[in-house]
This record gives sequence, structure tokens and C-alpha cells, in this order.
Amino acid sequence: MSARATSRPAHNTLAPPAEIPTAVAATTVDAPDERSRLMALFIDLVEPLGRALPTYSEVVLHDLGSLPRSIVAVHGDVTGRRVGDPATDLLLEQVASGDLRHLIGYRTQLADGRDLRSTTMVLRDSDGEPFAALCINSDLSVWESLQRVAGQMIGAARGGAGGAGTEASDAEPQESGAAGEVFVRDVDELAAHLIHEAIREQAVPVNLMKKEHKLAVVRSLKERGMFLLRDAVEMIATSLEVTRFTIYNYLNEIDDQNGSTPSRRTEVRLGKRKEIS
Repeated sequence: MSARATSRPAHNTLAPPAEIPTAVAATTVDAPDERSRLMALFIDLVEPLGRALPTYSEVVLHDLGSLPRSIVAVHGDVTGRRVGDPATDLLLEQVASGDLRHLIGYRTQLADGRDLRSTTMVLRDSDGEPFAALCINSDLSVWESLQRVAGQMIGAARGGAGGAGTEASDAEPQESGAAGEVFVRDVDELAAHLIHEAIREQAVPVNLMKKEHKLAVVRSLKERGMFLLRDAVEMIATSLEVTRFTIYNYLNEIDDQNGSTPSRRTEVRLGKRKEIS
């Protein structure tokens, strides 16, 4: 009996699967785009954060890339500022010095005498560069009034109508101010304050100032961040009764003394070098 030939079905040969990468190279994050996304995120958080805080508190978000008109979101009305208003002198000075850091629970005071408890938090991108500042200001005057009333009530209860505990309550040491800060509504007001303070430090009328006095004024204004404001040179020249050329010479002289390259403009690092006219 002859063997009957059988044919096996042909096996389909499958191509080996394409190699699946086990790791995907990290995509470089574009810093400006990242900061824009982060800014939008924090803008949306300002209102709910403000609602979560006690009454008489204010939350303010500053875009450090938009100085001096840096306020981009506000919730609350402690200082009366609005979107588009400028940074405080304290924040401007921090930016100018490059010493941007958190300041927690420092004491400030409004022009009307109300005491505030303020906090400034510096927000940074993934590269560690500062791009925004989130500030909280709480009006202490209401709480201090309640504290006095409570002290009087407790004193009256313990010591009779004379309120034996009142004096002890009033005599408690008050928290001293850790930093002076001026809350302004427009850039001209901010500039006027900075110039006034720098001139006041010299204790010499402008018309009696010598070169060293005026040079000291310009140095102080540079440290305070005045040159981050538009038309700063013109405003300072007018206040010191000199020419714009003289102010530029002072700036170059200050740069020489500091060992830096003389420049007609002030630069500040906010994620990248930024030149402000």
C-alpha cells in the first residue's frame, strides 16, 4: 500500500512586531508657554483662595514679566488696588536686587493708619525662575479691636467694673513691622514715592546737593527698582535738576564701582534677561 502523500498547510510567516520604545525622550518645555499656563492656573485660584480666607483679607497676584503694572488678579478690597495697578515698592526692590524670596507674616501699614499682616510668596517655573508673586494682605484693625473688647470683657469679669485685666491686655507688646511697604494705585504714585524717599535719605535739599548726594540718590533708586519704570531717567533728572545725560553718567559710575559693565539700561532676570526702557 503506497503511502499517501499529505500536504501540510503552509504556515503564514508573521513579521516580527516593530520594536516598542521603552522610553520617550522628554519634550523640552518652552518656558514662556509654561509660565503662561501656570499664570492662568494661579489667576483662577485667586478668587477661591480669597473666599477661603477670613473676612478683611485680600489676595493679589503679580505677573513679574509685566512690571511695573504687574497686578493680574485681585480678590478683596483691603488696599483698594485693581488689575493693572503697579507692584509695591518692596516687591519692586526685591526684583531689582534679584533677591526674590518668600516673606511670611510681615507687618505693613496703609496710609490711613490701618495695620496689615502681609505675606508674599514667590512662584517659580520648572527651571526655578520666578515668574509671579502671590500676596495676601489681612487687615488687622478689626481683629485688634475685637481683641481689645475681649480683653475689657474678660478684665471686667475678673476684676469687677474697673476692668483689672484691661491694662495688661493693652500692655502686651505689639508685633513690630518687618518690612515697610507702600500700596500704590498707579505708576506715577510709585515713582514719586521712590524718588521722595531716596532724596529724603540724604537730608539735603536738592538745590544744595553736591554730586555725591545726587549720586547716592541714583544709587538708592537703582537698588529700589526705580529704573524698571518707564521714563525713570527723565523723572529722576527733573527731580534732581540735572540732565538725562548726567543720570546716565551716574549709572555708569555706579556700575564701575560695582565692577559691572556700564549700561544705559537696567536688566533684570525673570526667567530670561529682560531689558526695560
